[in-house]
Amino acid sequence: MFGRNLAGRGRSLILAGFVASLLPALATPAQAHHHHHYRHLARHSRHSEHSRFAAHHRHERHFAAHGAAPSRLAEIVVDSNSGRVLYAQNEDELRHPASITKVMTLYLLFKELDRGRLNLSSRLTISRHAAAQAPTKLGLRPGQTIAVDDAIKAIVTKSANDIAVAIAENIGGSEENFCAMMTREAHALGMMHTHYADASGLPNDAQITTAADLAILGRAVQERFPRYFHYFSLEEFAYHGQRIRNHNHLLGRIPGLDGIKTGYTNASGFNLLTSVHYRGHAIVAVVLGGATAASRDRAMAALIGREIGEASTRRSAPMIAEVADERASRHEDVVPVQETRARDSSHDSWAARAEALGIASQDGTDVPLPVERPRPAYIASTPAATDNDMTTGSVNRAALDGSTERPEASTTTPSTLHWVTGPAPAKSAQTSPGISDSALAAAGISVKPQSRTDAPAADPEVAAHPGWIIQIGATDDEAKAGALLARVKARKLSALDDAEAFTEKVQKGDATLYRARFAGLDADGAEAACRSLKRSGFGCFAMKN
Repeated sequence: MFGRNLAGRGRSLILAGFVASLLPALATPAQAHHHHHYRHLARHSRHSEHSRFAAHHRHERHFAAHGAAPSRLAEIVVDSNSGRVLYAQNEDELRHPASITKVMTLYLLFKELDRGRLNLSSRLTISRHAAAQAPTKLGLRPGQTIAVDDAIKAIVTKSANDIAVAIAENIGGSEENFCAMMTREAHALGMMHTHYADASGLPNDAQITTAADLAILGRAVQERFPRYFHYFSLEEFAYHGQRIRNHNHLLGRIPGLDGIKTGYTNASGFNLLTSVHYRGHAIVAVVLGGATAASRDRAMAALIGREIGEASTRRSAPMIAEVADERASRHEDVVPVQETRARDSSHDSWAARAEALGIASQDGTDVPLPVERPRPAYIASTPAATDNDMTTGSVNRAALDGSTERPEASTTTPSTLHWVTGPAPAKSAQTSPGISDSALAAAGISVKPQSRTDAPAADPEVAAHPGWIIQIGATDDEAKAGALLARVKARKLSALDDAEAFTEKVQKGDATLYRARFAGLDADGAEAACRSLKRSGFGCFAMKN
């Protein structure tokens, strides 16, 4: 009893000292009231699983309908030493990460540094696509280069979107490829509700995460890369005569706070991921959806002040990175690092990219084709991670129908298939599966006239389908997309009774893709449909149109 009292007294002393040190960050009466409010929350904010589940879906419907910042905070504090969750509210609600995305961008860059594929002096080339990114950005012109060391600093301080895309292109060959790598890495770490659609965090409806997932990332990046984690505590950066200050205004104001990253878009609100080490205690904390930067900072300061004394001083949790390394070791990266030149994605040849991957074939013979592992549904629960992040199956392009070649390795099919063949030849009876347009129409599948022009295609189908849409795959052949839809409809899933099946043509560089989609759903219906599809062995990705 005496020992427990002494331990409690020690934590109280730590807490008292720490809270006193936060007074500059909580100086105004309004701020002090906010801090009192969070102390009150510590005693009364635990909710039942049922109430959190119901609140989650109310929030998602509001979020989808209005496209604006969430009206309430999503928060979590995790003990870095034990892995124990010290406090959480709304931690599993889907949110947009905004520029916290760049932590994963840097995570993959740190991996390249660790592997020796890049070093801090390596030069990254700016493409037209990178230079065209919206602010904030460093403002480099196409063809200019930046050292990796400066690129990291520009990301941490200025949150430079152009540099984030340059990193993506130099590592992944294109931002799209890099985002697939980001998502795979997230899932390997256990961030199963996270999906990346860009490398910068600029507004994108498909870019989603949760506070709980970001806490995993916050722990993993410092456990895996202690050599580089110090960058996140950088308060300012001098570059070509500019002095660039970090957007994280709590740096230097809260003892022991050593990063990590801020983020903001209209849809996300003000976000912050932080790490604190104080007198042997270590926590990672996340606040998502602040109404203002100041209110977000106050919420974070209150969380840290309240929870730091509850954190353990002894390491007992296994390193998150150990699990990720074990999974990642089972597959090879599919795109080589490009140290000195990032190709402009608008001029990338799909045939050349396939050749670089060693999988180009012009004669239709069997080749090893990387098949992306299933991604989680936009608003649906996801299956557990499989051992393989990427499966290489020997498949015949003339017979591809959206299915995997190794059903035993996964119970779901890929949600997005990126065929990396060269320019498609003229259609013939031999290259298209034997499903006619009339047969597809009879099955209730909308088929648009096929076109092989290089001009970007308009999207009248998307405009004609308000509400929520789910996508089950994408392929380079409209008939294959239709066949995939027909397979789904043949299952007669009740969740899709009122949904309309259609294919959508999109242009990706020099390649034409056809998305297999269902429209006419609301948020709950899209979630139910994705769950049913996953149980039936299909991939599913949902979004609000």
